Amino acid sequence: MSLDHDLAALRAEFARTAPEGRPALYAAKIEALRASFAVDEAIGVGDEAPDFTLPSAAGGGVTLGELLRSGPAVVTFYRGGWCPYCNLQLRAYQAIQPQIAALGARLVAVSPQLPDGSLDVAASNALTFDVLSDVGNQVARRYGLVFALPGELRDALRSNGKLLPEINGDDSWELPVPATYVVGQNRRVAAVGLDIDYRNRMSPEMLVASLRALSRG
Repeated sequence: MSLDHDLAALRAEFARTAPEGRPALYAAKIEALRASFAVDEAIGVGDEAPDFTLPSAAGGGVTLGELLRSGPAVVTFYRGGWCPYCNLQLRAYQAIQPQIAALGARLVAVSPQLPDGSLDVAASNALTFDVLSDVGNQVARRYGLVFALPGELRDALRSNGKLLPEINGDDSWELPVPATYVVGQNRRVAAVGLDIDYRNRMSPEMLVASLRALSRG
């Protein structure tokens, strides 16, 4: 099964089983964010990817500039381990790790959750790539991805036991718009998968195709 298929199946299951009115609320808030979010201000194709150093669930820190010394990098920003769409994406990217490595690239996943949460994500999804903690969304903010959840969505997450202040270690209720960047060794962004609708993600096939195109120069 493809990632797109799995994401669509999860979306359909949510529509079938969610509390009454919840799917419509989420859809309305996605469209409201689409209308207000400054996509043009986010890092895009051709831009220089901001450097960063973040703690890894595996221990130590990971620096983008150091990754790029040995080849391209794939940097994917996700909402957190509490998000089922994110977990599907991360497992799908894990499945193509051999292809990513064969193309000389390194993959890292970045979320605002605390380091212990990142460790849980890596373990529960059997991830072999670096899972990084961007507490306070400091790096995501430099990529132009951060927004604050409106009150209705905060209430919905609270009702599900998804307390972002505890998960992320701050009271901002801020998240990154999910985005995946393919970055060349010159720090220039070669491809971006950014969608205001968090239920959509860059497909593994597109990710690999972008790395192959980058390798061909």
